[in-house]
Amino acid sequence: MHTTFSFLSRAVAGAALLASVGTAVAARHDVPAPRRVYGAPLTLGEGAARTFVTLDAAGRPATLGVALSEKALNGLPQTPMHGGPSAAMLILALPEAARSTGFDHVMLDWNPAGHEPEHVYTEPHFDFHFYNITSAERESITPQNPEWAAKVAAFPGAEYVPNGYAAASNLAGAPPAAVGVPLMGMHWLDVASPELQPPPNGKTFTSTFIYGTWDSRFIFVEPMITRAHLMSVKSIPSGFTYQVGQSQKVTTPGMYPTSYSITFDPTAREYRVTLEGLRAR
Repeated sequence: MHTTFSFLSRAVAGAALLASVGTAVAARHDVPAPRRVYGAPLTLGEGAARTFVTLDAAGRPATLGVALSEKALNGLPQTPMHGGPSAAMLILALPEAARSTGFDHVMLDWNPAGHEPEHVYTEPHFDFHFYNITSAERESITPQNPEWAAKVAAFPGAEYVPNGYAAASNLAGAPPAAVGVPLMGMHWLDVASPELQPPPNGKTFTSTFIYGTWDSRFIFVEPMITRAHLMSVKSIPSGFTYQVGQSQKVTTPGMYPTSYSITFDPTAREYRVTLEGLRAR
């Protein structure tokens, strides 16, 4: 995630034209290549997880993501922590170079038996929550908060909801307070996702993209990916790329993805889950 000079394939006559081509190519070599800046790593499995931002030639964020070392998918804990489905939860800091994206941090969850709804997301998988609120704000999102019921039920207006998405409480036909998730709020699902379709059209969950709200704002975006799907990318050099549903407006200014990708870098020996096509909104 290349410019082709077609005229170079022709026979070119004239020293002046050859010289101009050489000058143009030399000038292109002076342009800084995009670079990747990593955040601090934390232990995961037998390896580590860390965030990264890719900067374009002008130093602007082009992509944002999480990198898992190859060994991070081995030796993962299998016993969920008290009160939830996650057996590991990491709070990953973003590098300073990512500040202008509007995202604050990433919460990575490893769910060895998946989570509800039953027979949909009960596959071993990772949740990659990219938050545009602070850790302190995230920590206040609990049922013990006296405003829990009101704030988890406060949905943004229709113009802020990504196309094709619906609140989990609406899909479940249950009160928002009963469907909201601590530290996250309300999840919004793409109703066209293959794993949500009824038989015989439904497919086993491998990867999906979720949005989250709290108190009338969208506060995170979340690629959710099975361990098996992550591991399968090692045999697919181009990786996987998925488009992301867009809204007419956003509740918080920042940079938002138009797609996300799953790749494996054989040189760095790491899996990457990347928010692509970041654009300021």
